[in-house]
Amino acid sequence: MRYCLALDLKDDAALIATYEAHHQRIWPEVARHLRVHGVIGMEIYRLGTRMVMLMDTDDAIYDAERMALATDTDPKIREWEALMWQFQAPTPWTPAGQKWIPMSRIFDLQQQPQ
Repeated sequence: MRYCLALDLKDDAALIATYEAHHQRIWPEVARHLRVHGVIGMEIYRLGTRMVMLMDTDDAIYDAERMALATDTDPKIREWEALMWQFQAPTPWTPAGQKWIPMSRIFDLQQQPQ
């Protein structure tokens, strides 16, 4: 399945540059965590401070609740998430205590008549 999620960055050019540098090569533990939990593809795009993540999952493996629990109990993943939160900011629509928020798809060309 494909998910589209949104998150903001703090509006600081130096912080944004550092955040992007961290994503040139993420920690191997983070990549392994994603793959073990069924994430088979992930891309992050940025416009200003708004980020959009496209995440493709293997539905036979991926379980958002199980992945969240594993995130909370793995010290290295918690360390990564704490580091990233120094750069990230919730969108105006993000519930308290959450980060990446699913976006609603409003258009799909494949669903349009030929």
